[in-house]
Amino acid sequence: MPLSNRPTLTQYLIDQRRRFPQATGDFNALILDVALACKAIAKAVAYGELGGMLGRHPGVDGVAVNVQGEQQMKLDVLSNEIFIRMTEWSGHLAGMASEEMERPHPIPAQYPRGKYLLLFDPLDGSSNIDVNVSVGSIFSVLRAPDDAVAGELEEAHFLQPGQQQVAAGYALYGPTTMLVLTVGNGVAGFTLDPILGEFMLTHPDLRVPAETQEFAINASNRRFWEPPVRRYVEECQAGREGPRGKDFNMRWIASMVAEAHRILMRGGVFLYPRDSKDPTRAGRLRLLYEANPIGFIMEQAGGRASTARRPVLGVQPESLHQRIGLVFGSRCEVERIERYHAEPGPGDSAAPLFGERSLFTA
Repeated sequence: MPLSNRPTLTQYLIDQRRRFPQATGDFNALILDVALACKAIAKAVAYGELGGMLGRHPGVDGVAVNVQGEQQMKLDVLSNEIFIRMTEWSGHLAGMASEEMERPHPIPAQYPRGKYLLLFDPLDGSSNIDVNVSVGSIFSVLRAPDDAVAGELEEAHFLQPGQQQVAAGYALYGPTTMLVLTVGNGVAGFTLDPILGEFMLTHPDLRVPAETQEFAINASNRRFWEPPVRRYVEECQAGREGPRGKDFNMRWIASMVAEAHRILMRGGVFLYPRDSKDPTRAGRLRLLYEANPIGFIMEQAGGRASTARRPVLGVQPESLHQRIGLVFGSRCEVERIERYHAEPGPGDSAAPLFGERSLFTA
């Protein structure tokens, strides 16, 4: 349809709000603040070296690291500051938390507090910035407990399972800038019109195909994988001559936003499972800033998101920066991976009662 007939993000949110006559409009205003932050980050990313923002952030002593112990890029720090600046003033938030900050960020005393909490990864895939690969921002919105609004903000206020999210989304900074959003009623995609400066609805009902012939995994970690993951990947690699009976393609961008967007557009499955590379961690991805929001989007689009053993949205968070294994994408593939984790594999030893020399063997 002609560009002039496409709804804007504001119009879409107003239409969604009509489902809840008692709504005050605070939620819509918060999402628009987040969208404005994403526009500002998109501009900074687009300037690249021209804006002097490529490379690592120098920090105060020459090396800047975040709470995860990872070196920060200049755009990591800038993007985090943009999210804070664009959202803390409006009175819609009781607080926010970011992958780049050790502690939750309380709303400054000069601003009113609102009834929502915002969690975000300000720039996912930032290690790809210097090579001009698509990156993005991920965000999640929760309802704030009453004591977070009236009292002191605490880490515990953010420790809510993913199924309690009221909204989640991501912005993709690629050849075009897109905002993908769910408010619990399906998934919609918006493309930024650079002339109007507005996000326009271009993908009104994104759905993840149930079947696929693509998978994404970091194959360099193969030696650390658990047997069910190794089994799944080997079956895919065996192609049409193998047990799956069809050929698969493998993808790996190392930018989860880009991986998620590809899967929303044409199907596929993404695996960053728990492995033995670092026994102190249950996984690589952050539950609150990455797994939950992407999981909510996938489930709302008809896909599935899992730890490989259970739905990720049902996991009770234990800490603000908790890491977790994650598998998401086309429902049939994720369910197959879950089944491989639940059942003995071809090379697993059988239980003694049902082994070759059991009571039931002649």
